[in-house]
Amino acid sequence: MKYKEIFMKRAIQIAKNGLGLTSPNPMVGCVIERNGLVLSEGWHFKKGIYHAEFLAINNIKNKYLFLDCTLYVTLEPCVHFGETPPCVDFIIQKNIPRVVVGIQDPCDKVKGLGIKKLKKYGVEVIENVLIDRCRILNKRFFTFYKKKRPYIILKWAQSDDGFIYSENKKNNWISGIYARQLNHKWRSEEDGILVGRKTVLKDNPKLNVRKWFGKNPIRIFFDQKLNISNSHFILDGSQHTIVFTEKYKKNLKNIEYIQISFGNEKKIINQILNFLHKKKILSLIVEGGKDTLENFIKENIWDECRIFTCKRVLKSGLKAPEIKGTISKKINLDKDQLKILSI
Repeated sequence: MKYKEIFMKRAIQIAKNGLGLTSPNPMVGCVIERNGLVLSEGWHFKKGIYHAEFLAINNIKNKYLFLDCTLYVTLEPCVHFGETPPCVDFIIQKNIPRVVVGIQDPCDKVKGLGIKKLKKYGVEVIENVLIDRCRILNKRFFTFYKKKRPYIILKWAQSDDGFIYSENKKNNWISGIYARQLNHKWRSEEDGILVGRKTVLKDNPKLNVRKWFGKNPIRIFFDQKLNISNSHFILDGSQHTIVFTEKYKKNLKNIEYIQISFGNEKKIINQILNFLHKKKILSLIVEGGKDTLENFIKENIWDECRIFTCKRVLKSGLKAPEIKGTISKKINLDKDQLKILSI
């Protein structure tokens, strides 16, 4: 099948349209091809809406076109009833003879069962086409099911001389306007955003999406003794917020108070991640402050780190965290340089 990688690349490309919208479901793209020509395409664009395979199949009205077509899908078709019917049954029902699958679904409800059922009903299945790209496409989904926690992105901006904050500067924005806009785009793509108590007190952040069009992430922070006052933006009830504390407090509008025990850093992090896993939060940006970032680094609990280094000299202040990882990308944004590391 000389076309299989070409059409799988296209399926991956259109799957990305669902970034930030499909959680806790994966991003999935589907292409249906016949004799080297695309008959139809579809992607999963929101939780609760029909899946990519159903949408692509449903676009084709002439049932005879299915007789010699090939369906390409980035992730193994589902075999269970959820908010939508199983895609496997719809593929079998339409007599589609061949299915090319990018990667097997890690979820226990699927995990090879979709492929097994297709083969049982005589469908030719070709597996693991561009498997690494398909895994990267759904890195959040795979991390969630394999590591039983959200995909964790650490992020900060630092000056050219390695500081993230200075008391001596009137304007504490280190990064430029394009970097800040990109940061808001990132927020729209992830499920949650986490900061420490000191960051809330010092910066009074809103942690929402203002410089980009998209959904707001769930705001998450620590407040062991419930000392943060309601005058702070993070407790304004404008978006879903989770507060981890050792004290009991009744939930308010859009604000959940979750009791945990505060001990060593690893214990705190694990309690938080276990709760977020139960809530089906697939991804988390950790934006600060320094102590919170360093706790994740120290415990080696992270997947990706995004660092803006800006052409600004602070000379003194709070030193940036130190981290070791593999540099996967470097991008220049005006006077800022973005470096992305993986663990």
